[in-house]
Amino acid sequence: MISVVLRAKNEAAWIGRCLTALKHQRVKDIDVILVDNDSTDDTLPIAEAYGVNIKYISREEFSYGRALNIGIAAAKYDTVALISSHCVPVDELWADYLLAHLGPNGDPKLCGIYGRQEPLPDTSAVDRRDLWTTFRDERVRQRRDYFFHNANSGIRKSIWDEHPFDEEIRGVEDREWGKRMIALGHEILYEPGLRVYHHHGIHQGRDEGRAKRVAEVIDYIRTSAP
Repeated sequence: MISVVLRAKNEAAWIGRCLTALKHQRVKDIDVILVDNDSTDDTLPIAEAYGVNIKYISREEFSYGRALNIGIAAAKYDTVALISSHCVPVDELWADYLLAHLGPNGDPKLCGIYGRQEPLPDTSAVDRRDLWTTFRDERVRQRRDYFFHNANSGIRKSIWDEHPFDEEIRGVEDREWGKRMIALGHEILYEPGLRVYHHHGIHQGRDEGRAKRVAEVIDYIRTSAP
């Protein structure tokens, strides 16, 4: 049993593929929450057709951390997956990996896991390079490194209850949360078996404006106390 939180804004091209992949997981009891940020395309009708629990956040209210917190607050289960609406689980075992590590029989020291992101055939060369060099083939247990990536991750709601995501920073809320959790003695696991397709990669090509925003937030996280 897991809950899945999706963030979306105008994801009609991808959200159906994501929800179909979730529907075909070997784990059948999956509670899906969509947090929509003023979509103007067919994102909401598609999500409604799959019967997901829809929450809303306006453009004025939006931050990445606040959208996640809204979704996680609505989750039924302690094992909560966080996945971008334009990411698609590669196979039917995606949810099994989440339960294996974060479920009732998982390691209590783990606060969260994140998984591998794979390119698609039409993914740009820049994004393919970044995905292949960032997400390795070897499972890694992180006790000092606080890298974490919410495009394909999972956390324990019981930990989030006391330590929600930062709602004020302009992105990279995953890494900020990871830093706080590592400082508290928790551990993060990179699980390469937890795989999704992510067509635009983790840096979205050469978007200089986005790169500047992300770099500013990472600098803030690096230099601030946990």
